Amino acid sequence: MIQAVIFDMDGVLIDSEPMWHQAELEVFGSLGVTICPQRQQQTVGMTTKAVTAHWYQQSPWSSMSLDEAEQAVLQHVATQIQQQGVAKKGLLPLLNRLKQAAIPTGLATNSPGFLMDTTLEKLQIRHYFNTHCSVEMVKQGKPAPDIYLLAAENLGVAPQHCLVFEDSYTGLSAAKAAGMQVIALPAVHDWHLEKFDLAELKLRCLSEFDLNQLNSTPFSVAQFNAQPA
Repeated sequence: MIQAVIFDMDGVLIDSEPMWHQAELEVFGSLGVTICPQRQQQTVGMTTKAVTAHWYQQSPWSSMSLDEAEQAVLQHVATQIQQQGVAKKGLLPLLNRLKQAAIPTGLATNSPGFLMDTTLEKLQIRHYFNTHCSVEMVKQGKPAPDIYLLAAENLGVAPQHCLVFEDSYTGLSAAKAAGMQVIALPAVHDWHLEKFDLAELKLRCLSEFDLNQLNSTPFSVAQFNAQPA
């Protein structure tokens, strides 16, 4: 039975993936790295530090340090979130229902704390979460399970009783490695990929839920009835 819910951030709370793509294109492009959409898919869900190291290995540069390049990407994304960030469809009704049902709710992101704070403040949703976990709080980011295990510990709920919302295979792998149940929200271009079948459910957006199933607690994944897309 599910006793707590944990959300990923980018691509789940906010449609920030296009912002990440643009930031990487501009920053790494200015450093001489050629990035096409197909190659960029290789890094979806990774930490910014890992993404920076990835592109440096592909095409080394000398005009700035890896840390400076990483920070440039993060600052670019933060600016875009502040200017145009909006909550994903169905998020606010789901958060409201979870709060009404007194279900412990956490956030676990591969992004650093300042970007997590930027997102929570822009969407004005900080108060919905009982714990906020960013990548610098753990030894290893996703796909390692560390950040999900930390969120579960902070919520006081055993991992096997946690339900996770994830949009990337990297995050899905992390949550499953932590022993949690997962609802996957793949991007449109990833919907057909069999690797997302690892999740207990695969939905197009949060609004596909029959939120009335959250009226009784504890609840199970089986109680989440997907509506027709």
